[in-house]
Amino acid sequence: MAGGFVISSEGGQYNGKITWFVVLSCMMAAMGGVIFGYDIGISGGVTSMEPFLKKFFPEVYTRMKEDTKISNYCKFDSQLLTLFTSSLYLAGLIASFFASSVTRAYGRKPSILLGGAAFLAGAALNGAAVSIYMLIFGRVLLGVGVGFANQSVPLYLAEMAPSKYRGAFNVAFQICIGIGQNSATLINYGTVRIRGGWGWRISIAMAGVPAAFLALGALFLPETPNSLIQHSNDHEKAKKMLQKIRGTDDVQEELDDLIEASYASKAIKHPFKNLMQRKYRPQLVMSVAIPFFQQITGINVISFYAPLLFLTLGSGENASLMAATVIGLIGSTFVLMALVLVDRVGRRPLFHVGGIQMLVSQLMVGGFMAAKLGDHGTMDKGYAFAVLILICAYISGFGLSWGPLGWVVTSEIFPLEIRSAAQSITVAVNLFMTFFIAQIFMAMLCHFKSGIFFFFAAWVVVMSVFIYFLLPETKNIPIEKMEKIWREHFFWKRVIGESAYEEVEDKKTEAA
Repeated sequence: MAGGFVISSEGGQYNGKITWFVVLSCMMAAMGGVIFGYDIGISGGVTSMEPFLKKFFPEVYTRMKEDTKISNYCKFDSQLLTLFTSSLYLAGLIASFFASSVTRAYGRKPSILLGGAAFLAGAALNGAAVSIYMLIFGRVLLGVGVGFANQSVPLYLAEMAPSKYRGAFNVAFQICIGIGQNSATLINYGTVRIRGGWGWRISIAMAGVPAAFLALGALFLPETPNSLIQHSNDHEKAKKMLQKIRGTDDVQEELDDLIEASYASKAIKHPFKNLMQRKYRPQLVMSVAIPFFQQITGINVISFYAPLLFLTLGSGENASLMAATVIGLIGSTFVLMALVLVDRVGRRPLFHVGGIQMLVSQLMVGGFMAAKLGDHGTMDKGYAFAVLILICAYISGFGLSWGPLGWVVTSEIFPLEIRSAAQSITVAVNLFMTFFIAQIFMAMLCHFKSGIFFFFAAWVVVMSVFIYFLLPETKNIPIEKMEKIWREHFFWKRVIGESAYEEVEDKKTEAA
């Protein structure tokens, strides 16, 4: 068997190791996070580059350079400019529902392959764009890639990972988002210096590099044991794969649970319809609420528009891109901390600590901007530096909590019979909220001004209360035994009722 790191069996854990085979497979699959992160980092950077604005958004460029009467908060308020950023997420939203059908019918691997291929095509088209229409169409293809990758990669990681370290494996997806985002901001910082004004083409086209790795790597990825059992009756093949990824021959207990879950899954002909049933009410609520809250923190608008935000404060083009780079590196550092802590202290404590940190920093940023940045002129450099520090504090809180855990929790709480459908809803809500907030953020900044940070801070309070009362701890619970956390929760056990789970057990018995 492949070598690896020993996992002790405790608290009902399955036998096994973290093998190099599963580590390498998950590293390749997690490249889906790199393509998502690269786009987040690249969008705000290129939209702050003067040659890019001058070619595709001349009105915004003129307003930024020549209009001295317009408010600092309204310089970049352009629906066409925000459509460049947000069109990707609208396309990803639609694609995620098709991805659900592909993932359920053919497995996780084909969805990952399609995601990489679509993103590669979109990157090529954007890099060669000569008109706004060509640019937007390329963004749509990028969105299809993100929709397929975000739907399938978290599921792949959750199913391949040993249950004791499932949280850490899924945090790898957020780490890869950070790697992609940091790579993009560093590339932007370099390409903005290219004479001739075509550096933005390199920034956009370089998205094809991680996409190519994902598409080619997907050809060699093994399918998960869960998917093998779901799509064939060859349990022996699934057992061999399970033995290979766990590094032990003693996998019968886990295999039996996977087979039992597969029987229940096959009894479900319409997963979206079944997801609406009372017994799945907690999972349905979480599949909508967690991605909704993850985006209403305001994280992606700060990630998208950080360079524009610092231009608003009065920073130069180079300084604004460097500030965005610093923010990305700080966020990635705290995601790595989450990787270490998530399976030790649990999900809930990280949500609480990160939430408090995000709340305090947003309130202080809003206060500084209200006091020190008017409609005209610039902010004093000392105060602008303080705002940068506070935004870094906010980003670090997100990196410790809602950033990685928004993907970890939603990838581990769904039973196999509704897993693809529920994950597609999670991705769709995430992408819809990303699209919606990205599309309206510049208009909100223009009208709310500094109040935009108080708006997002209020939502952090709401989501923190939601987590405290309604999300049970999922640490160290095998993915196919996750149903027990809802039966034992003070609120959800009254919502679903014991009869609901008795019905599930009866169906599993009949199918067997």
